[in-house]
Amino acid sequence: MLGSVAVFCGSSPGLDEVYLDAARAVGRSLAGRGITVVYGGGGVGLMGAVASAAVDAGGRVIGVIPEALVDREAASPELAELHVVQTMHERKAMMADLADAFVALPGGPGTLEEIAEQWTWAQIGVHRKPCGFLDVAGYWSPLEAMVARMVDQGFVRPHHAGLVTFSDSLDALLEAFAQAPPAPPAAPPPPV
Repeated sequence: MLGSVAVFCGSSPGLDEVYLDAARAVGRSLAGRGITVVYGGGGVGLMGAVASAAVDAGGRVIGVIPEALVDREAASPELAELHVVQTMHERKAMMADLADAFVALPGGPGTLEEIAEQWTWAQIGVHRKPCGFLDVAGYWSPLEAMVARMVDQGFVRPHHAGLVTFSDSLDALLEAFAQAPPAPPAAPPPPV
């Protein structure tokens, strides 16, 4: 059973309301299941929508934000915990430590980098926590095709491609996470 899920997503709302709707639904759904939301600590964009929806639904939300982004991303004071760290590297390491699994909603290069790092860490054995992309309105479909191409071209082993799940349903992602084999002891995280 998952106790916490790190949600990576945009600090922008995107141009289509479907993204905000999905972010709010994720926050409500995780809260309704008693799963703690771990996220980037900001109160803007999809990040803020996930956190606010989870808090409004009575959920526990933990934010991790670099000091340099506290003002820009309007760090939310309504969280169970807000950790202010010095660097993005510290943010990602703390989020990884606090989470049992990782989900990426639509976002930009920061979102992609965050989830790709967790997928890479799973691949090299730093952790064995499941990773997934919530494919809202086909947003991540081109990346799913790219992962298949990476396998076809010999840059990613099929087993390693299987360490990340793509779905347009949060329920399906969480079910896939529940079916993941038990995690062996992880190697220590890389230095911050």
